[in-house]
Amino acid sequence: MSKKKIIVGIVLSLISLVIIALALLPIIGKNYVINHSKELLGRQVQIDKLKLNYFTGTLKVLDFKMLEQNEQDIFCSFDTLIVDLEPYQLISDELVLEQFYLKGLNINAIKKDSAFNFDDLIAFHTSETDSISKDTPTEPLKYSLSNIEFKDVQFSFDDQNIDHITKIKELSFFVPFIGWDQNDKSEAGIKFNLAKGGYFESDLKIDAKSGEYEADLTLNSLYLEPFLKYIQEYAEINYINGQLNAHLLIHGNVNEITNSIVAGDLQLYDFEMNDKNDKQFLATTKINCVLKEINYANSSYIIDSLSINEPYVFFKLDSLSNNLSTTLKNTDKESTQVVDTTSKASEDTLYYAINHFNIKNGVTDYTDNLTGSPFDYYLSEITVNSDSILSNANWVNIYSNMLLNKRGTLKAKIGFNPLDFNNINSDISIEKFRLPDINIYADYYMGHNILEGDMYYYSNSKIVNGQITSENKLLIKNPTLSSTKKGLYSLPLKFALFILTDKNGEVNLDIPVRGNLNDPSVDVKKIVWHTFKNLIIKTAASPGKLLAGLVGGNAEDLETIQFNYLDSIPSEKNKKQLNMLLKLEEKKEDLAIELEYFVDPDLQKTAIAKAIVGKLYLKKTKKDYVTDEVGFKSFVMKKIKPDTLILDKAYMAIATQKKVDSIANFNNKLLLNNLQNYLKTTQDSTQIKIEISNPEAPENIGSKPFLKVNFTMKDDNK
Repeated sequence: MSKKKIIVGIVLSLISLVIIALALLPIIGKNYVINHSKELLGRQVQIDKLKLNYFTGTLKVLDFKMLEQNEQDIFCSFDTLIVDLEPYQLISDELVLEQFYLKGLNINAIKKDSAFNFDDLIAFHTSETDSISKDTPTEPLKYSLSNIEFKDVQFSFDDQNIDHITKIKELSFFVPFIGWDQNDKSEAGIKFNLAKGGYFESDLKIDAKSGEYEADLTLNSLYLEPFLKYIQEYAEINYINGQLNAHLLIHGNVNEITNSIVAGDLQLYDFEMNDKNDKQFLATTKINCVLKEINYANSSYIIDSLSINEPYVFFKLDSLSNNLSTTLKNTDKESTQVVDTTSKASEDTLYYAINHFNIKNGVTDYTDNLTGSPFDYYLSEITVNSDSILSNANWVNIYSNMLLNKRGTLKAKIGFNPLDFNNINSDISIEKFRLPDINIYADYYMGHNILEGDMYYYSNSKIVNGQITSENKLLIKNPTLSSTKKGLYSLPLKFALFILTDKNGEVNLDIPVRGNLNDPSVDVKKIVWHTFKNLIIKTAASPGKLLAGLVGGNAEDLETIQFNYLDSIPSEKNKKQLNMLLKLEEKKEDLAIELEYFVDPDLQKTAIAKAIVGKLYLKKTKKDYVTDEVGFKSFVMKKIKPDTLILDKAYMAIATQKKVDSIANFNNKLLLNNLQNYLKTTQDSTQIKIEISNPEAPENIGSKPFLKVNFTMKDDNK
């Protein structure tokens, strides 16, 4: 055999061996990776096929699986990986990637307590390794990356702390090109589908040189129900649902990510939340929010518009708290961190703005059991509108309207200084408010049931530097009450309102409120209540002041009718007073009038005894004992024993006790009979009664005869 043939044979053999080696290399490499995967990757892996195209530099990995630490369950897997490199470019220190394609990636993440099922991988790949000395400067690696694509990615997160699995399906990601020296911005897109048909997608553009970026994010039909388990960590709820849409535009620099600016809009549809009793307590058909600019770095938050349609709130109050505060868990923890007041964050001034704000057709269900009986009240057709709400504005006005228990109306205007809440103005108007709606409170606190009546309330309040000046006008039309006599304060409300009611069946009350809100002891609600309570008590105790206006007289004339000790017939003044009472009885048909007779019997009898002795003096001397006091006294002293020095006893001794008692009884009966006859003669239908008081009543002591005028209602004692 010639030498030439031998050389050709050797070359062909070597070439064959190289070809065979190259053909077997992927198989050998696959087996090596599988057998040494724990050393190389930190976990056991499985690979079905590994292909390498030496001419195109394309590597394909098919049906890859990485197992969990137990080497039984699958942690992650993918169907196909294609990496198309230009290896010859590495000679010139440039990484050229023509394609990176990953399809069917499936990752199963698990969390239990604070540990994740991939913590060992993080520890493995972040362990300390020998590094190349950094003393020798190296040139930065040039790179050109094209066609980076993830397709049909599936992600599953099993949070065993709350027994909930979150899944992301059909995630796709594509980057056309990233280059070290490119002039155009790099572009990247990502999209994945949501559980109930919605999706998330984003388009990202980044300038690799400057770091400037723009992101366009779209979230469509994200349902809130899958997040229930997470929300339950912060709220005592059984159910949440709603559909969230969002479109956000974000621009900034990747080197200063906190300086990014956010704009866009968000919509929440058909939101509802139920408490642990499956009672719905929050809901709305739609919330629309247009973000003009969110600048976190500069503490600036500008909302162009915020609109809430058909919100619903169930609010239940108890003696210690309310359903909203108990449903939302308190997750605040005490912090011992010292705040650096010299930091920039603490020096920044928060700026916020809502250019347009409104609430349409809201509903609130209110209930409480503070009195021991459930009180339910329904607020509907709630609307709220406002001027632009700016944190640096001098003044902001908010307007609100609502329907009260399907009948009454409330209109309010609230003005305030956003920089100083010690300056507030409010105008509130309530009309056609049904008083029977608050029967539970009226019974519990005041011992009355309200059968009928409409309330109109007008309030103008101003708070200037914490000083409140409030004018409150209360108009009640046609009030009808019944007394239960079991109220906490047992106020004479029925009688007071009866007295306050004018000829048109209306009650007009003025309730002024004054106070210093900077004083923590000042409670506006208590001031209003005490003002109202005192008005009711004073009205019931002294009704004459109000009734006198109906008959054109003085209050004193309707409170007492005075007599002398010896009177047995009414004087002209007495008759005038009685006429006023008769007129008042006619005007106030349900008014019961009782005249209660008081007199000090000892003083009356002394006066009668003195008058009897005076007649003897007149008969003997022809002089009046009243005008001739000196002579009369001398006359009396001569009639009695020298040791009797008290004239009152002297009068009684001369007149005799028996005679005085007889005259006193006769005069009292005669006076009362004459008074009653005068009333009947003047008005035969009168029901005014005259009664003699209890002799033990303190009003008798030291008093001349008088009639105390008592006013009550015919069907009630209050």
